[in-house]
Amino acid sequence: MTKNDLSKTEFDQYYWRYINKLSNTIKLRESFAIGKDSVVGFFRSVPKEKHNHAYEEGKWTCKEILQHLIDTERIFQYRCFRIARNDKTELAGFDQNIYMAPSMANSKSIEELIAEFIVVRDSSISLLNSLSDADFKNTGMANGGKMSARAAAFTITGHEIWHMEIVSNKYL
Repeated sequence: MTKNDLSKTEFDQYYWRYINKLSNTIKLRESFAIGKDSVVGFFRSVPKEKHNHAYEEGKWTCKEILQHLIDTERIFQYRCFRIARNDKTELAGFDQNIYMAPSMANSKSIEELIAEFIVVRDSSISLLNSLSDADFKNTGMANGGKMSARAAAFTITGHEIWHMEIVSNKYL
């Protein structure tokens, strides 16, 4: 199953900004393995003096962005799981900004954050490997909009590309 198999009717168009970052031919499960290596390599390459840097007042630091990727993956992994299992309960949205302060991302080392990311990503890969192609086509409601299990999963890997581009353009 590739991004090309995904219909724009399977998700709220807000998420297209992330999903569109992926190649049309990228395979869903493959995108998680590639993304794992990309995210780990990328954040390891960020110079130490930039780890706690925000490019302007009120913006997140590089460490906070990595924490945000971890938090968002957990949320969308849960959405993918619930929808894949055909749970029709509407899933709530989340306010990414209120998650940041309690995360204490800036008090963690970049290696601690990377280790946390790897654990979460490996869990996502395990989940994806447990689902069938039919499971990925199931749809539900998340944050007030329609979402398929595969759209939730593709959002995760597109979202990380989105944020690595921001870090590259505004932080480095």
